[in-house]
Amino acid sequence: MTDLLAANPRVTMQFTPTSCSWLKMVEIFFGIITRLCLKRGTFASIKDLEENMERYIENYNKDAQPFVWTKPPEHLLGKMKLKRTISTQN
Repeated sequence: MTDLLAANPRVTMQFTPTSCSWLKMVEIFFGIITRLCLKRGTFASIKDLEENMERYIENYNKDAQPFVWTKPPEHLLGKMKLKRTISTQN
């Protein structure tokens, strides 16, 4: 791994705790689509549903902003340590 990083100085390793991985961001996005696009929706067909979702995503992407972590790394690392402590006690 060290050789790979040395050969590619633009590549850096990033520590992402599993409790706040990119998958959480995907879940958040699906939650937004569910809440703002699908909930209480009435669709005559699957094609109608697909078109509605595509239209929503197209509009969403026009002024989309990156998701921002709201907790500092220390908070997340503290939660991981607590979780590890609890799991080793059981």
